[in-house]
Amino acid sequence: MANMIIRGATVLTMEDHDSVFPDGEIAVAGDTIIAAGPRGCVPRNFKAYRVIDGSGMVALPGFVNCHTHAAMTLLRSYADDMPLMKWLSEKIWPLEEKLQLEDFYWGTKLCCLEMIKSGTTTFADMYFEMGQVALAVEASGMRACLSRGMIGVGTNAQRAIDESVSFVREWNGRAGGRIKTMFGPHAPYTCPPEYLKEVIGLAGQHGAGIHIHVSETKDELQQIKESYGTTPVRHLDATGLFDLPVLAAHCVHLDQGDIEILAAKKVGVAHCPESNMKLASGISPVTRLLAAGVTVGLGTDGAASNNNLDMMEEMRSAALLQKVATEDPMALPSFEALKMATCAGAQVLGLPDVGVLRPGMKADLILVDFRRPHLCPRHDLIAHMVYAAQSADVDTVIINGEVVMEGRMVLTMDEEEVMRKAQECAFRIIS
Repeated sequence: MANMIIRGATVLTMEDHDSVFPDGEIAVAGDTIIAAGPRGCVPRNFKAYRVIDGSGMVALPGFVNCHTHAAMTLLRSYADDMPLMKWLSEKIWPLEEKLQLEDFYWGTKLCCLEMIKSGTTTFADMYFEMGQVALAVEASGMRACLSRGMIGVGTNAQRAIDESVSFVREWNGRAGGRIKTMFGPHAPYTCPPEYLKEVIGLAGQHGAGIHIHVSETKDELQQIKESYGTTPVRHLDATGLFDLPVLAAHCVHLDQGDIEILAAKKVGVAHCPESNMKLASGISPVTRLLAAGVTVGLGTDGAASNNNLDMMEEMRSAALLQKVATEDPMALPSFEALKMATCAGAQVLGLPDVGVLRPGMKADLILVDFRRPHLCPRHDLIAHMVYAAQSADVDTVIINGEVVMEGRMVLTMDEEEVMRKAQECAFRIIS
């Protein structure tokens, strides 16, 4: 890692709405930001081995994708226009039984390639064969919070626990600190209370958090009510799950009591607007969650139910959905949506040194090329990022102080090889 300066970009630190510095500069020493702000903020004695010209660019924290299933890129467009439970039971789960080790590696590499090219620097993943996923993340240069998905009602329930423990022990803190491990019980309807309590105990023992789907569909709501006489959130709270750091994906169907529990227990929510729309799961009450003090980040969900991993689209969809759902054009303004995609997402994942450009934070940032017709005139850069920018506008991506994409060329992977291998794996699975 060589010391570098980014000079001439408009620096958007995300510390607050007004922390925007035209013709600014950023200094990076190793993997850490030492200065970010107006020109002249870099110490005079700082020796940079590389200077990046940011003219015409906006520099901001990289996007944080709080919920996905990386290797499901191989199932993109395989099964569409179906309700969630039918989609899972009739299409996705049967096909996942055919996945081989190389599929998880190349599917994850394809995911990382797509995310880097659209400005995502960190993601949270829940899937299987997480050793292969971790190897792909390590090679890509990305930062990730990884959890082995666990189903507690099938024949592989104990195997999932054993593999999760092994994975947490082996991979937490690896890849130069870019990989963080979690436990991933799939959902309250696939993990009985006793199974959840065992997972909770292990997570506490290993100092790990929990990544779980919560209140995604009305079917789940009904199933949990019939089985336990309560809501999924109250049910999980009764198991003690929320006494640990929890990343709760979706949280679509919530009553006010549920929201108060999530706020009181400091549960982080991963809002996945486009996947929820595509599967007709509903609209998460994001404005009510935020008003209650819940930290909400954004996720794409897997590419099989989205069908892309574009966080710029998620920001726009999140903002527009809340406006139409509440019939309030001021609901979820652009800065709040951008926070969800950056600093709030980092908080949801329990990453205190990611998501803001300031001294002492990890050097995870992107340069977005604003020399585009759809980004002119520059009345409001933040509004442009949410309502007008496109993933193809991302020019440069820096993660942990390393340049992983420059001039839209990914430097950590052979793009053609990744796409060729992923295509071969996908064809073999469905043949």
